[in-house]
Amino acid sequence: MDIRKVKKLIELLEQSDVAEIEIHEGEESVRISRHGPAAQPLIMPAPFQPQIVGAAPAATAVTVPDAPPSSAEEVPEENLVRSPMVGTFYRAPSPGSKPFVQEGEQVKAGDTLCIIEAMKILNQIECEKAGTVKKIMVENGQPVEYNQPLFVIE
Repeated sequence: MDIRKVKKLIELLEQSDVAEIEIHEGEESVRISRHGPAAQPLIMPAPFQPQIVGAAPAATAVTVPDAPPSSAEEVPEENLVRSPMVGTFYRAPSPGSKPFVQEGEQVKAGDTLCIIEAMKILNQIECEKAGTVKKIMVENGQPVEYNQPLFVIE
């Protein structure tokens, strides 16, 4: 395509209200845009905002686990199930579903205890030993830190 034609297209685009134009001539094509790719990343943060807003009330609840670690220190380390990653804690596979486990319930090695969502990946956390769920130390939908106590299983 002739460079003079491209320059003329740019001039026409600047003089009009058209935001983008694409022209094909045989196997050659030219796309001219005023906005560039900068407008596209604005679409990406939008889905994250509802999660951050939804997590804002849980931010108050984040201070709640600060109290249980003192009780976690009283529990033998082998009875604690700790978070293997940073993410969001979910007790059930979906919002309307029954939780994986309840306090007082018997579990065996390999049973799914919860899901931790990290970077849009749902990671099932499995029980490593058989026992009884004595305490669930995290609220559903709450952010968790690496190595934070999640369950007490005796």
